[in-house]
Amino acid sequence: MKNPDPLRGLLAGIAAGLAAAFAMNRFQELWPTDGEGDPATVKAAQRACRAATGRSLSDDLKEPAGNALHYGLGAALGALYGLAAEYAPRVTAGFGTAFGTATALILDEVAVPAAGLAGPPWKTPAAAHAYGIVSHLVFGATAEAARRTIRAVA
Repeated sequence: MKNPDPLRGLLAGIAAGLAAAFAMNRFQELWPTDGEGDPATVKAAQRACRAATGRSLSDDLKEPAGNALHYGLGAALGALYGLAAEYAPRVTAGFGTAFGTATALILDEVAVPAAGLAGPPWKTPAAAHAYGIVSHLVFGATAEAARRTIRAVA
């Protein structure tokens, strides 16, 4: 095993998380959904805006604010992943798909419903669960591909 380099792992992880968030967004554009309501990222951004300013986001700012939240979360998750991979390479199992599955379960199945941004998992249609899992598999595999590529040269 190579010597861990926490700074390079962290920086590679941030870049990988951003790339993974981008890939996940592109994938989700290809997957037809029922189009019901705003995505959880937009709902969370709306909630943050109301808490900070007492005002709602205008319609033209909802999508950019949701994307900013999505990319910020992708960068943060990537940072943790990149750092963890430096010390415990087993976190990269399945070429990042274990990481992707974990993010889907923790975020989509627990955190988002607990925050009131979606209904409970047992009331969520199977297609929505599949959409979340597959989207996060894309996220995890892309994060690992980017992280490995970056760490191979830096």
